[in-house]
Amino acid sequence: MRIGELSRRAGVSIRSLRYYEEQHLLQPTRLPSGYRVYDEADVIRVQRVRALLAAGLSTRKIERILPCLTQHDDGLALTCSDLYDELVAERDGLLERIDTLRTSVDALETVISASPRPVTA
Repeated sequence: MRIGELSRRAGVSIRSLRYYEEQHLLQPTRLPSGYRVYDEADVIRVQRVRALLAAGLSTRKIERILPCLTQHDDGLALTCSDLYDELVAERDGLLERIDTLRTSVDALETVISASPRPVTA
């Protein structure tokens, strides 16, 4: 399939697909004319890239993780045990940031609750 069809099927822009290729997350074959050609596995690969980006991982980390992902009944799992600790650390960092944001929200809520509501005309 060509890039436009992959874009439609994976639900991402053509620009994103080109970016994923620049970041070595996709490796389409090229026709002599220069056109990119993708296969069915690339649809799943793009969906995995999007999920990992949404989880907050960098493209550099995703490049290392993608070859180590396999589908199980319960979802995706790593087949490369050396990346396990790295993903745990990434998750723990996200949880720390969530805690920091919750503290900030609580501080703002205290200020908002103590403040009089402005009168609107």
